[in-house]
Amino acid sequence: MTRPTDTDRKSESVRALTRGLAILRHVNAVGEARPGEIAKALDIPRPSVYRLLQTLEEAGYVVFSGSANLVRVTRLAASLGDGTALTSDLCQAATPLFAEYGARLVWPLDLTVYHDAAMVIQETTHGRSPLSIDRAMIGYRLPVLRTSAGRAYLAFCGTEERDLIIAHLRRLGDPADLPFLDPVWLARMIEDTRTRGLALRDAGEFRPQTASIAAPILLDGNVLGCVSMIWIRTAMTSRKAIDTCAAPLVEIAARIAAALPG
Repeated sequence: MTRPTDTDRKSESVRALTRGLAILRHVNAVGEARPGEIAKALDIPRPSVYRLLQTLEEAGYVVFSGSANLVRVTRLAASLGDGTALTSDLCQAATPLFAEYGARLVWPLDLTVYHDAAMVIQETTHGRSPLSIDRAMIGYRLPVLRTSAGRAYLAFCGTEERDLIIAHLRRLGDPADLPFLDPVWLARMIEDTRTRGLALRDAGEFRPQTASIAAPILLDGNVLGCVSMIWIRTAMTSRKAIDTCAAPLVEIAARIAAALPG
């Protein structure tokens, strides 16, 4: 049997480094990816991808989702991108809290961030909640005006950002959004949401069989994302949901913000 030479070992190390950097660049570029997707995109054997991801995770450059087989870059790799590291930080902070509170609240929880006229689910307990009617929700794009997450984001973001988002939604012209673009409705929704400290969706405007409440994740006056709880409308009234679940939801959002790196 031929023993590997120093040159062979050096060549293998260089190839591993090159592949590792390629994986890091790819994950940073797409925001999140499954190992199989990475293997296909980069033409690297799947076992090698898993091995390199494990090394990158141990080094602190990537992290696996707590609720799906997805990998994201961490703040340590923040120089490779813009908002990707912040989203990863939010997910890392939310994962243990979702496990802790999910068992208590039972109804599914979502962590969402705003992106291009939608609230995008980044972490969720839908797959673990016995009361969820949805599965495979990570990456799902939720409408802004017709979900509690979007309403919470609109109510707590800055005035300039809110105006830009609303103008964008008007340009997109989704017929389902038109009733909620009425200035009187928007002003009342924003006022009610800010007064209550969380947003409500309970009129069948999106997924008629469910309702939801959402709390903003606030840091230094900026809204970074939202935490939502979803329930079946026939199983619980909105009043009971707010009375029993609003405080824990607001607490989750506050603890996520407190856990973010300074």
